[in-house]
Amino acid sequence: MRILKIQTLRGPNYWSIRRHKLIVMRLDLENLAETPSNEIPGFYEGLVEALPSLEGHYCSPGCHGGFLMRVREGTMMGHIVEHVALELQELAGMHVGFGRTRETSTPGVYQVVIEYLNEEAGRYAGRAAVRLCQSIVDRGRYPKAELEQDIQDLKDFWRDASLGPSTEAIIKEAEKRGIPWMQLGARFLIQLGYGVNQKRMQATMTDKTGILGVELACDKEATKRILAAAGVPVPRGTVINFLDDLEEAIEYVGGYPIVIKPLDGNHGRGITIDIRNWEEAEAAYEAARQVSRSIIVERYYVGRDHRVLVVDGKVVAVAERVPAHVVGDGRSTIAELIEETNKDPNRGDGHDKVLTKIELDRTSYQLLERQGHTLNSVLQKGTICYLRATANLSTGGIAVDRTDEIHPETIWMAQRVVRTIGLDIAGLDVVTTDISRPLREVDGVIVEVNAAPGFRMHVAPSSGIPRNVAGAVMDMLFPNEQSSRIPLLSITGTNGKTTTTRLLAHIYKQTGKVVGYTTTDGTYIGDYLVEAGDNTGPQSAHLILQDPTVEVAVLESARGGILRSGLGFEAANVGIVLNVAADHLGIGDIDTIDQLANLKSVVAEAIYPDGYAVLNADDRRVAAMAEKTKANIAYFTMNPDSELVRKHIQQGGVAAVYENGYLSIVKGDWTHRIERAEQIPLTMGGRAPFMIANALAASLAAFVQNVTIEQIRAGLRTFRASVSQTPGRMNLFNLGTFHALVDYAHNPASYEAVGAFVRNWNTGQRIGVVGGPGDRRDEDFVTLGKLAADIFDYIIVKEDDDTRGRPRGSASQLIMKGITQVKPDARCEVIMDETQAINKGLDMAPENGLVVILPESVSRAIKLIKVRGLVKEEVPLQNTPTTTENQNQNGVSPSSVINTLL
Repeated sequence: MRILKIQTLRGPNYWSIRRHKLIVMRLDLENLAETPSNEIPGFYEGLVEALPSLEGHYCSPGCHGGFLMRVREGTMMGHIVEHVALELQELAGMHVGFGRTRETSTPGVYQVVIEYLNEEAGRYAGRAAVRLCQSIVDRGRYPKAELEQDIQDLKDFWRDASLGPSTEAIIKEAEKRGIPWMQLGARFLIQLGYGVNQKRMQATMTDKTGILGVELACDKEATKRILAAAGVPVPRGTVINFLDDLEEAIEYVGGYPIVIKPLDGNHGRGITIDIRNWEEAEAAYEAARQVSRSIIVERYYVGRDHRVLVVDGKVVAVAERVPAHVVGDGRSTIAELIEETNKDPNRGDGHDKVLTKIELDRTSYQLLERQGHTLNSVLQKGTICYLRATANLSTGGIAVDRTDEIHPETIWMAQRVVRTIGLDIAGLDVVTTDISRPLREVDGVIVEVNAAPGFRMHVAPSSGIPRNVAGAVMDMLFPNEQSSRIPLLSITGTNGKTTTTRLLAHIYKQTGKVVGYTTTDGTYIGDYLVEAGDNTGPQSAHLILQDPTVEVAVLESARGGILRSGLGFEAANVGIVLNVAADHLGIGDIDTIDQLANLKSVVAEAIYPDGYAVLNADDRRVAAMAEKTKANIAYFTMNPDSELVRKHIQQGGVAAVYENGYLSIVKGDWTHRIERAEQIPLTMGGRAPFMIANALAASLAAFVQNVTIEQIRAGLRTFRASVSQTPGRMNLFNLGTFHALVDYAHNPASYEAVGAFVRNWNTGQRIGVVGGPGDRRDEDFVTLGKLAADIFDYIIVKEDDDTRGRPRGSASQLIMKGITQVKPDARCEVIMDETQAINKGLDMAPENGLVVILPESVSRAIKLIKVRGLVKEEVPLQNTPTTTENQNQNGVSPSSVINTLL
């Protein structure tokens, strides 16, 4: 077997709208292509020996052991690799269950699809599954050591990718509330929401967390001085920088017992408590110096350690933190008890699980000695032996929820303290013998105020009620159900995507909002180009959604991006599907128009239930997508007699219709006439039907998002098929004695669309400079030739500089073949070089003629036109509508339209 390609999907995709995280592996079975598993000697036995847990896979039989039943009866190796890859991730602690295996049109080549939680782990699992299966085929077994290494590697990937329990709690709460989130590229930042409505977090610090509050909380001595001045009970203490000052500091705080800790430490690092003599004090000083140059010496207060969590000025959770310890059973040594305790599946390394494994350090051995024990001591049943002096969970401690026990006065004090320091989220360390009584009654103190406090002790306490502290954070960041999203509109189709995207963005600009949009020629925010290039994939979508100035996102979603990576967002408010026609067939295992329609239907399906799918009623494959989506449906049509649209409107739906020369919105009993097509520059004076269809789709999408008819009309009137607004899309130039048209038509549907305009040119000869991308099928080039023969009076066939792997000259020959099949005596010639071909067409243009250039490089074609001298870019327009016509455009119900549609 051989892996040909591995792709990572990160959003709604061709394989699943709901399962966003998928690995797609293109697998060549090679000599196993026609060999089912039951014909491979010993394979079943070897697979069961290696992975007996596959017994739990149901598969198509729908019962326990169903998959192994398929293996025993005979199934293809691609299917087996899918299940093995999923099981390897399960064994490493990543719970995944979705998989698909489909044979491609290439014999013996399969697409194996597996779910992942971590990208690196998912890709690794796919490769490991192939190795495992190949090993069993070749040797009858997969070495146990190799399997153990695979699982360990997968565990390492999963651990390294962990965001930590606090961040995980926040993400889970965001997902529960439907708030989108994404990881940013630096400093472990998490973005919640999109565009202008986004909030950012780093651990449990938010973009509302004040830098002064953080700085003050990190300076423990300064915090203590501020709180003491405010009348808050805090430990008596001082700061020193040299060992020579330690003895005097101990006397200042009142003598032993004392606490020594670093001035700017965290997570309990470098802290030693309950120090009772000079030898311990010296050792504690040296430990603290490993963390900080300045050292705090404090009086040690007897009591239990509590963490009080304050969010947005309110106490939301309280936990007692118990230091790492073991409980005797009367027979095991302390070392054995530690080992047994660390076997708890809830304990992990660092912060990757709700509890941390117990590890011993210098203070642990001192504490053991103080309690009269060694690691070999056997504790009596029920006897507690503490192994850490500090109660941090990161050193193996546990947490007990005390939220319902804290005294009201302590709640008031904690909330006052956090406001005094200036934090939106803070954790107060409180030492008291009884949290249910006021601190002053029991000689309790507030030891520290922590910025970015951990949540795991509250989210998953060892004892007591888990507290939804992340919910309090969400309430603070998005109060009163404030929106976390921005309007997101996604556009796909075979032709017209870029024009419709730009037009829709332009219409939205009439609302005064900042619009971010992606197209095949670049990514834009407002009036400015952010990044040039074909930017229709997830990365470009993320750029827009991560920008804090963007108020509306309009995203072109091309087939390539969806296939390679999925959509770059969970769902849209509006999904527009313009059309589906033959293009790029045979690429990416999309071989038929129906498969292409299924791919593009991802945009129609990935819409919020209260959103809209804007569908082309005149394209049966697009119209059929209404059955797949859970969103509302809105149709657009060039046919005012459309039966589908008539029924849709009768049922209360909304549609955009081209009727009596108008672009109109029809809803209920009302027809809102937007504008005459001939007054819309994009439609080339009403002579470009496909541009009218694009304008209908954009207008309808804006309308269902509550953009007013007046704003839509203003957008349509001021948007032109020009180099500045739609480069390479019906750019018409007046060269004095003739005109030149540049359009990036490159498939049969776009040739036909351009042809609809060109056939209306009746003032002179029509010359076509034609070609097509090299990665198309032979029959596609023949079709282009046939269409060109029917459109142009004279044809110049050229080839792209980048033949995309096709032998040079092949494409032009096939186009010529199509031309001569339609017109054996056609006036045509082949000029391979695009620059020469364009210049020849421009040179031979007759008076009042039209030269249509369908280039590989739009910018090059436009430059060649402009060097001809005084060139005027223009669009044919009619006169401004009369006052009466304008009055009839605003919500009037013309009987002609109502009678036709209703």
